[in-house]
Amino acid sequence: MNNAWISISAPAILTHAYFLCTNPITPEGSECSNKYPNIFQWSGTILRLADDMGTSPDELKRGDTPKSIQCYMHETGASEEDAREHIKYLIRETWKKMNEDRFEDSTFSQTLVEIAMNLARMSQCIYQYGDGHAAQGWDTKDRVLSLLVNSIPVEY
Repeated sequence: MNNAWISISAPAILTHAYFLCTNPITPEGSECSNKYPNIFQWSGTILRLADDMGTSPDELKRGDTPKSIQCYMHETGASEEDAREHIKYLIRETWKKMNEDRFEDSTFSQTLVEIAMNLARMSQCIYQYGDGHAAQGWDTKDRVLSLLVNSIPVEY
């Protein structure tokens, strides 16, 4: 778990977001590129665990490294179903930490905190049925178009 949140792109995404959305950039805030705040860690953890939940079976078939589910199964002897329930529990607990911390650290703007929150939200949405790339559960492009571009017919 200590490696999981940082091995995914969340810290890089959120560090870039800091420099893009913050004016003025403060010395305290720019330290996020050296020492990541909890909100970055929680967002990255949810992104990693959601990714693992959605893509691990297909990635393992291709010979990829074990994911959090398989690590938990190996460490505890749990079944895959129990391991998936445990990962869901970890996601819920991480959301609790993230919601508690979102108002505690005044180093960052609410905009950056919301970006971190939205990254975690987006990860759960994207990986809910696979990712449309590594795990072919649905097409990411069609889902994004449906959500953001295509109109919904409304009858009056």
